[in-house]
Amino acid sequence: MAVTPRAIPKTRTITVAHSPDSDDAFMFYGLATNKLETDGLKFEHTLKDIQSLNEDAKKGVYDVTAVSFHAYAYVSDKYALLPHGASIGDKYGPILVSKEPRKPEEISDMTIAIPGELTSAFLALRLYNRKFEYIIVPFDQIIDAVQKGKADAGLLIHEGQLFYKQLGLDKVLDLGEWWHEKTGLPLPMGGNAIRRDLGDDLIKQVSKHLHRSIVYSMDNREDAMAYAMQFARDMPPELADRFVAMWVNDLTLDYGERGKESVRLLLEEGYNHGIIPHRVDIDFVD
Repeated sequence: MAVTPRAIPKTRTITVAHSPDSDDAFMFYGLATNKLETDGLKFEHTLKDIQSLNEDAKKGVYDVTAVSFHAYAYVSDKYALLPHGASIGDKYGPILVSKEPRKPEEISDMTIAIPGELTSAFLALRLYNRKFEYIIVPFDQIIDAVQKGKADAGLLIHEGQLFYKQLGLDKVLDLGEWWHEKTGLPLPMGGNAIRRDLGDDLIKQVSKHLHRSIVYSMDNREDAMAYAMQFARDMPPELADRFVAMWVNDLTLDYGERGKESVRLLLEEGYNHGIIPHRVDIDFVD
């Protein structure tokens, strides 16, 4: 009697896009290095800067993507927010810096280098003060633009937040501090979003594995940091460790009610101030 060979289950590929930064690399370490069993799912990683990811999200390019919360206002019809993977600063956030000491009251008279119009940092700065000129500069060139006088100030969203003083720059405003004083909440920068058309079952399966990857990295911090260092843009290990600790924390594992409320309030304030043209339907995956 002939034995019918067992059918080999097909592997489903899930495209995942995130930034080439040490904090995202740390978060995805478990999946990117195949440390985890993924139940027949294959995760294919693409690395791009956040402004490019925001633009790609408008077109629904990737199954899972890192996205600025500001940009989520324009892609919420295509994507839901995963309940983990967020970068949220509790009493700290993007920092506005200048070459010469300047006061927050002078922002209206400045030309500011920003990392992109869809970034949450830009939204927060416009909530603080609508009346300033700006130029768009790649996030990793903003410090250089300020030093060379191409802009009066620069809005830092990445590791420059930690070493701008060593480069002779001065803090004008920490938007995370301001937001906490104003609301009592942390300032949400970006999260991971997943395409709605994957369907509830697949969304939950993907969400489970992405959460496991974050847990795995936190449980194996030394190995995950060693992997993340290749994305640390020449940061010394102690600085990279501080940077990762800032943006991969308990709120990354789970927004909690404070984290979710902070996202809702940021986007609601954006609408109330006429920056975002419509109210945003914020949908978190269970």
